[in-house]
Amino acid sequence: MSTLASDTAMVMAAGIGKRMRPLTATQPKPMVRVAGKPLIDHALDRLSEAGIVKAVVNVHYLADSLEAHVRERSSPAITVSDERAQLLETGGGLVHAKDHLPDTFFCLNSDNIWLDGPRDCFADLSSAWDEDAMDALLLLVPHTGAHNFRGDGDFHMDPLGRVSRRKPGRIAPYIFTGIQLISKRLLRDAPEGKFSTNVLWSRAIEEGRLFGTHFTGQWFEVGTPEAIKPTEAALRNV
Repeated sequence: MSTLASDTAMVMAAGIGKRMRPLTATQPKPMVRVAGKPLIDHALDRLSEAGIVKAVVNVHYLADSLEAHVRERSSPAITVSDERAQLLETGGGLVHAKDHLPDTFFCLNSDNIWLDGPRDCFADLSSAWDEDAMDALLLLVPHTGAHNFRGDGDFHMDPLGRVSRRKPGRIAPYIFTGIQLISKRLLRDAPEGKFSTNVLWSRAIEEGRLFGTHFTGQWFEVGTPEAIKPTEAALRNV
């Protein structure tokens, strides 16, 4: 079994889930059920299967139900990062939770569903990780492996794995899966309050310290109610 770069993951679960309405009118998006279980359990189950023993889950929208749900789990062990007072977006959420996080940690969105390639994605990220060279390592999927995705892509990747953003009006070959491996260096001198991780990524790109690795599995974007049925159909055919 591959050695993991970290035993801890941050699970981003605080968002309001506007695109998933009306299903999110009465429940947080991570509690929307797909293939028989809440989205967040798909993510947490995969963490547990990979050998990740701790998960920090941030909460904001309809936080009581989500917090009660994740606290019922025994694996991974859950720490809740409370954002009830203010939704901090992805970057602010990471900074708010940083005291619960080790120097290197995985981070993933709570609405991720994916099928791994030859080995699990956390092992792939760990084997590609270079602590000295990288502030963050993004799991990137080509368009052929991205289901329910209708966008133009997010990133280009050079032969060494360094990433750059898609140019306006162009198509980029890789889509960010929402899964990454992060060094706490990425969070240094961060803005206060609410901000996007994109702010920190832009600095890392300028410094040549944002990298990607190619995901060989299948990834499903489950951002709207319409994406649920095709995702369930694909999972049934595994």
